[in-house]
Amino acid sequence: MTEVNSIRKILKEKELDGILIFNPENRQYVSGFTGSAGYVLISEKEQIFMTDFRYIEQAKKQTEGFEILEISRDNPVTDIINGYKFKNLGIEDDFLTYEQYLNFNEKLEATELVPLKRALIELRSVKTNEEIYKIQEAAKITDNAYEHIIKKIQPGMREIEVALDLEYFMKTQGASKVSFDIIVASGHRSALPHGVASEKTLEKGDMVTIDFGCVYQGYCSDMTRSFVLGQATEKQKEVYHTVLEAQNTALAAVKPGKTGKELDEIARSIITNKGYGKYFGHGLGHGVGLEVHELPHVNHLGEKAMEAGMVITIEPGVYIPDFGGVRIEDLLAVTEDGYKVLSNTPKELIEIPC
Repeated sequence: MTEVNSIRKILKEKELDGILIFNPENRQYVSGFTGSAGYVLISEKEQIFMTDFRYIEQAKKQTEGFEILEISRDNPVTDIINGYKFKNLGIEDDFLTYEQYLNFNEKLEATELVPLKRALIELRSVKTNEEIYKIQEAAKITDNAYEHIIKKIQPGMREIEVALDLEYFMKTQGASKVSFDIIVASGHRSALPHGVASEKTLEKGDMVTIDFGCVYQGYCSDMTRSFVLGQATEKQKEVYHTVLEAQNTALAAVKPGKTGKELDEIARSIITNKGYGKYFGHGLGHGVGLEVHELPHVNHLGEKAMEAGMVITIEPGVYIPDFGGVRIEDLLAVTEDGYKVLSNTPKELIEIPC
């Protein structure tokens, strides 16, 4: 398995005897296991999956190439690890709680715990073709859901009704769940970048922002579109087209070698030059995969150059208190010579007759 070989490279680089993995996304990435409890133990020779009796059969079906060991009160994971007599063990310090650390530190006899410092999350930032396929399938479901909901939206609906309809539709299309709480923000609430759907009623004249995604075979999608209920005002059009220009310009600049910080600056400069810089307070985007927010950074922290196989979002926004806001977000894969957009919903300003 390619992922196990990559873990063994980390073993050699960090001079470790073993690596213990139980962050759910890292665990699934390495082993294929989708259950909620289990540990992966990788050494130079062993690849072991440890879980309790609830998941033994599931582990046998999903973790090809792994030795399956059952853990219990009488046979805890620390006892199993002690049997290998590791001098040191890599741990996910960015996921481990302090209580878990104290427990491992006390019960792992003569084994030094070594922080992996996000090495596994960095490993996941470049996707395989299979991973990109799954993300694209999730994006297709999201596109279809938007096409479905835009035909139904009308004044009088509550934001929460829109969100529930989207979630139900996506699950009928093969999604296992939403990738985050669906954002439906209308009118003055569209100035809230993370305005999760509320009881507010949609009204004629509202700018409406919908930000949503789903999970397909473990992988996430993420897309945002904004539109107007009724005829858009000149101010709404101006804000919308400012965001659209920033989004399209940053999108066109995506290619291997470009950093997330550089992409952020491209979009931000356009919005700032139009006089809306103070209303764009978040980063331009983020990586997407098993988690909806993961590496690489696509913001002022993004010093790492883009690589083919990375999947990111480009999502500038402008949010004006007491007026409303606009965000336009696409999901894309970085390719050898540029990018491929995975979310294919049109981006022209929609004015819904009402």
